Amino acid sequence: MSRPSAPGLERSCGPNPGDWIHLAPPQPGLERIEAGFSGHAYDPHRHDTYAIGFTLRGAQAFDYRGAATVSTAGKLIVLHPDERHDGRSSVADGFAYRMLYLEPRLVRDALAGRGGGLPFVAGAVVDDPRLRAALVLALADLRRPLEPLQADAAVLAIAEALQALAGGVRPARAGKAAGAVERARAYLAAAAGRSVESAELEGVSGLDRFELARQFRRQLGTSPYRYLTQRRLERARQAISAGDSLADAAADSGFADQSHLTRQFKATFGLSPGRWRSLLRHTSS
Repeated sequence: MSRPSAPGLERSCGPNPGDWIHLAPPQPGLERIEAGFSGHAYDPHRHDTYAIGFTLRGAQAFDYRGAATVSTAGKLIVLHPDERHDGRSSVADGFAYRMLYLEPRLVRDALAGRGGGLPFVAGAVVDDPRLRAALVLALADLRRPLEPLQADAAVLAIAEALQALAGGVRPARAGKAAGAVERARAYLAAAAGRSVESAELEGVSGLDRFELARQFRRQLGTSPYRYLTQRRLERARQAISAGDSLADAAADSGFADQSHLTRQFKATFGLSPGRWRSLLRHTSS
């Protein structure tokens, strides 16, 4: 697959001193960031959230669902949970963007009564006034956490905009499976520091492991295992941000060792935990 790039553009996977990531104050179910990169940004990866945002400047290139895609300044980006993608600049001056990582359960809850599935937007780059207004509500100020009512309003507006972009399709209701999936999700979130057996989830949810896996993906866009891994990674990132060593962060987050953490971190975020830490340090300098 060919990838758009500018002549002479740095394509190395190593960090550039001009790259940076700024994290907004953490909030349940959503993460907001602003970041800038001059060349290579992220290796191929996937996460268990919606990734929805906009390009601030430059040209943000990525491979998504088998196609090379570019978002330029002002364009909106919508990536569905568990879809593999990467990131790089396609111009010599680099790019900057703001992104909201939104847990699918919030979208599901916001659309309660309007279908049991998650809205899927086929195109990764869109130009939609309704979604733009919703994102401005969520991403206008990253220095402060969203107020609770503000967060609720933003999630609802984004969920409804996604459903409209997806064609307003209303799948069959989830029925009793919705409660089973929510019980399993909450159990996994509380058990992020340890291994979880399939039999535990069967007992909590009342579904056999295979039906639970099907319903979990249908409602939350990912598998129970990947959801648990993501919660572990969030725990590890918090520890790394607080100054813990990678080995300690791995041990405290349920990973077998530092190399296990590193593999999972790169697969989910597209960069190593060491590089991620260096980018955060740059923003605070």
